[in-house]
Amino acid sequence: MSALRFSVITYGTEGDTRPLVGVCHALMQRGHQVRLWADRSTLGSAHALGVPAWGLAGDIQANVAPGGALHALMSQRGDDVREMLRAVARIAQDHCADWLRTLLEDARDSDAILFSGLASYVGLAVGEALGKPAIGLGLWPISPTAEFGSPLLPPWRLPGWLNRWSHEFIRAVMWRMLRPATNAVLGAPPRRVAWSDYPLLYGVSPQLVPQPRDWAEHWRICGAWQAPVARALDWQPPPALKAFLAAGPRPIYVGFGSMGGFNRERLVRMLVEGVRGRRVLFWPGWSGIEAEALPANFHVLEAAPHEALFPLVSAVVHHGGAGTTHTAARAGVPSVVVPFAANQFFWADRLARAGVAARAVSQKRLDAAALAQQLDFAELPTTQARARALGEAMASEDGIGQAVATLEAWLVAPHRDGSMIQAERHPVAAGA
Repeated sequence: MSALRFSVITYGTEGDTRPLVGVCHALMQRGHQVRLWADRSTLGSAHALGVPAWGLAGDIQANVAPGGALHALMSQRGDDVREMLRAVARIAQDHCADWLRTLLEDARDSDAILFSGLASYVGLAVGEALGKPAIGLGLWPISPTAEFGSPLLPPWRLPGWLNRWSHEFIRAVMWRMLRPATNAVLGAPPRRVAWSDYPLLYGVSPQLVPQPRDWAEHWRICGAWQAPVARALDWQPPPALKAFLAAGPRPIYVGFGSMGGFNRERLVRMLVEGVRGRRVLFWPGWSGIEAEALPANFHVLEAAPHEALFPLVSAVVHHGGAGTTHTAARAGVPSVVVPFAANQFFWADRLARAGVAARAVSQKRLDAAALAQQLDFAELPTTQARARALGEAMASEDGIGQAVATLEAWLVAPHRDGSMIQAERHPVAAGA
């Protein structure tokens, strides 16, 4: 089999980058070459696994801090779809030209472009400009289906036609916001319609999102993508954590990852009251919460790989990011989801449907009593049993292996129709 060169681009938080690092690492193990571009603050897992990676223009951590593009979304209006779309479009608009130029230069000698997240239109545009296959790596399902609505909308129960329309609506709105910046750099006649029928692989467990029956053959649910960071680092609990774990029953984990910009004092009060004296492993993440603000039943963590840490706890309180959702479910432990914005509400709903989490309450509405009720649900023997069964089912998945095998089949094996692995090729001046 011929070795391939991949240019890989994404933009977002650690949860957006780390699953792609797992795919890149597996491609390298198969003899392929990869170059990963992402926000520089999210490249720790790439460096740990030896994946060649560079930072893109932008600062996602600054965007969630007070005054940043995502601050209002995280702190006040997480379920406001218009605010969410405006916020993410503002980030992409600010940096789209730089990302396009970076990828145009990087991908000239590549065999294919892999893209995800806010950099998706950049990957598609460069693939079209260079005549390279451009393949999406999705962490939540955006391909239109009648079976569920867009993950960027609240998880309403809608008729099938309206579910499908919701996906088309979100794509149309995002393209309208990003079209000027995307077209400006390439120097070609302006593309007027968004790409729609391009290949997409999803790092999503079929236990949480079964393959929709109405999807095209080149939209595939592979299984979760987990970068083997703990194995690469040979991670073991440091002495202080080991002592805390040995001092009592399994604690709960509380951490909201890259979420920030919210009222820290209110969140601390709610957590301290809501856990009702339970033992807690707390990861501050980007929250800015100081250890001094927490009582003795809270053990404050330094950075630790979730895939090694979550099997040691009794439940995971988290924000509902795709990566944390899958890692908690795969560990066989219940979740308490406190969604802040965007697709987090979708994942909260999926865990509730699986019976491993209570119905979620957004961070701006959650109080101590509601948190206590959700923790009580997580501790029920029936919930614990469902979580263990879900974890066992997910443990048999090889999402990364499936993704790599599919990429190789599409790009190396002969095909009767090569269009499946190409960015969709409308005439660039066509459309509405």
